[in-house]
Amino acid sequence: KEEESKEEESKEEESKEEESKEEESKEEESKEEESKEEESKEEESKEEESKESNDLEFEFDEEEFAEFIHFKPEDDEEEDINYIDYYDSYQDETGLPEAIQTGIGELNGIPLAIGVMDFGFIGGSMGAVVGEKITRLIEYATKNSLPLIIVCASGGARMQEGIVSLMQMAKISSALYDYHYKSVEKELLYISILASPTSGGVTASFGMLGDIIIAEPDAEIAFAGKRVIEEVLKEEVPEGAQTTENLFEKGLFDLVLPRNLLKSAL
Repeated sequence: KEEESKEEESKEEESKEEESKEEESKEEESKEEESKEEESKEEESKEEESKESNDLEFEFDEEEFAEFIHFKPEDDEEEDINYIDYYDSYQDETGLPEAIQTGIGELNGIPLAIGVMDFGFIGGSMGAVVGEKITRLIEYATKNSLPLIIVCASGGARMQEGIVSLMQMAKISSALYDYHYKSVEKELLYISILASPTSGGVTASFGMLGDIIIAEPDAEIAFAGKRVIEEVLKEEVPEGAQTTENLFEKGLFDLVLPRNLLKSAL
């Protein structure tokens, strides 16, 4: 009986072991099925992505298409400087609030309104502040019947301010129209002095609207600069074509005067 009971116990143990093995095998099979399902899902997602990329390939040649997210500009310190910081740095460097100084004074006892541009401040470029200061100077001169002198030294409109900078050309020209034709008491005199360089929107507006236009010797005076013309038109600009002496022969100025004679001539 004892031997029979032992045999039964051993059989039970064997059956239990077989059951446990079967359960383990079932678990392994279920795991394999889950992994297969995950693999199939991944393959489906890859297929969808490939379909999307195929759509792009249909619209763009592979060599011509580049993902924008992978495109990075070249490292440049100036790229990281925004316009406000750039503006502030020039104020600190030059000690000037803007690219032009305007005021009222006397020349040989004659009261007048004067504006002087400084090329050292962002290339003397004309932004909203420069345009407003010149306009208010002209309006003050109109109201008080004062002669007006503006000394120009500028690369033109300030491109950081976009269309606002270009609007200053029309605003200043309109103020000069009022200066010439709406003065009640007497006819007024506007003298434009062109220093080097004078170009762009300054040349195309108040720089060339003077009743008398005076240019300094050897000054570079133009609308578009030599490099820009050559790049756009693919034509070489002759040396000296944009200098004072050459343009004076074409009739653009009334006088060519060095600075040491300027005060007595004025």
